[in-house]
Amino acid sequence: MIDPDANKACNLGLCPIKRTRYNEARSVLEDVLYGRIPGSEDGGTRKRAEELLLELESKQPPPHLSDLLGLNLFDEFVNGLEEMVRYRRKVLQPKVGLQVTASSEKNILIMGGTRFIGVFLSRLLVKEGHQVTLFTRGKAPIAQQLPGESDEEFAEFSSKILHLKGDRKDYDFVKSSLSAKGFDVVYDINGREADEVEPILDALPNLEQFIYCSSAGVYLKSDLLPHCETDAVDPKSRHKGKLNTESVLESKGVNWTSLRPVYIYGPLNYNPVEEWFFHRLKAGRPIPIPGSGIQVTQLGHVKDLARAFVQVLGNEKASRQVFNISGEKYVTFDGLARACAKAAGFPEPELVHYNPKEFDFGKKKAFPFRDQHFFASVEKAKHVLGWKPEFDLVEGLADSYNLDFGRGTYRKEADFSTDDMILGKKLVLQA
Repeated sequence: MIDPDANKACNLGLCPIKRTRYNEARSVLEDVLYGRIPGSEDGGTRKRAEELLLELESKQPPPHLSDLLGLNLFDEFVNGLEEMVRYRRKVLQPKVGLQVTASSEKNILIMGGTRFIGVFLSRLLVKEGHQVTLFTRGKAPIAQQLPGESDEEFAEFSSKILHLKGDRKDYDFVKSSLSAKGFDVVYDINGREADEVEPILDALPNLEQFIYCSSAGVYLKSDLLPHCETDAVDPKSRHKGKLNTESVLESKGVNWTSLRPVYIYGPLNYNPVEEWFFHRLKAGRPIPIPGSGIQVTQLGHVKDLARAFVQVLGNEKASRQVFNISGEKYVTFDGLARACAKAAGFPEPELVHYNPKEFDFGKKKAFPFRDQHFFASVEKAKHVLGWKPEFDLVEGLADSYNLDFGRGTYRKEADFSTDDMILGKKLVLQA
C-alpha cells in the first residue's frame, strides 16, 4: 500500500492508476478529497484529485459489465464525492495558488549553469524573455559559444546573461547577495545537500518558485520497475542529500518543484556516459560489458531535460510536485553500445561480457552505469505537464556525437586500463 504522506500525495494516485492498482489509487484520492492529508486544503491539489478520480472511473469495467457483476457502487461513490467537493468549495476559500506565469518576465537565478544542464536551460529562459543570472564561482566563462550556435544567437545570449560570482558554501554571502537582488525564481541545478538550500530560502522570503534538480538515484532498489514518483526512496543512497533537500523544501512551505532525471546525456556531458562508448568505438576496441549485457537502463537527453525545467516554470500543476524525466524508451547495456555505434557511424562493435566479481579494479570504474536494471516512468510528466522528449536514443546520441565528441572535444581522456585487465583475462582463458 502506498503511503500518501511519503510525498504529501504529490502524485495523487497517478502512478497506481498507470499500474492498474485502482483500489490503491482510489484510497489516496479519497484521503486527499476528505482532507485527511496535510496540504489537502489546497485548491489546485483538490482539483487535481478530482480529475484523477474521474480518470480512474473511466478505466473501470464498462457500466453494463459492472451491472452484470453487481459492481455499480463506484458510480454512486463518485457522484456523492463530486457533490461533497462542490459543497466544500462553496464553504471553504482555497489558499492562494501559484502566482507565477511562465509567459511573464521573471528575475531568475540559476545556481550553477556553465557546465551542462544550465548551459541549455539558461538559453531557453533568455529566449523566453526572462532576466537570468548565473551564480557560479567564476572558474569558467559565463558564456561560451556552443557548436551549431550562430554568431548572432551567441551574441544575443551573451549580452543578456548576468553573473553573480560567489561560493554557495559561503552562506553569509549567499544571504546578503541574493536578498539584494530579490529574485522571483530559483533553479538549483548543482545543489547536493539540504543545508545549501536554506540560506537561499532565508534570503528570498518572497520567492515565487524553487525548482530543483534531484535524481532518480534516490529510489530504493526494487524488483518492481519502472520507478514511479510514489516509490520508496533510499535514505542511504549516495543521493540522500538531494532527497533531504526535497524534504526541506516541503517543510519550509515554499512553492517547489523537483525533477528526477535518470542518466543524462548530450553535448558537453561531463559524466562519461556516451563518451565512454565513443572512446572505445573510435579506437576500434572491443567494448567490455558486465554480466549478460541485458541489464535495462534509461537515458534522457539534456535538451529534453532543459525543456522540462522550462515547462514547470509558472505551472500550477507542478507546484510541490516531483517528476521523473528521461527518455521514453529503455535500453539494454548491449543495445546502448550498438546504439552509440549506429549514431556515430561506426561498425557494430565487438562486445565482451565479464563477471565484475572476478576483478579488482581498485578505485577505477570499469563501466559507467550501475550494474542493475534502473529506469523510471515519465508518464506523470507527460500527463501532467504535457512534456514529451523530442529525442529518441539514436537521434540523441547522434546529436551528442556530432556536436561534441565527433568534433574532437570531450571531458576525459580515454583510459583503457580496466579494459585491458578484462580482455587480458579473456585471452588467457581462451588459450
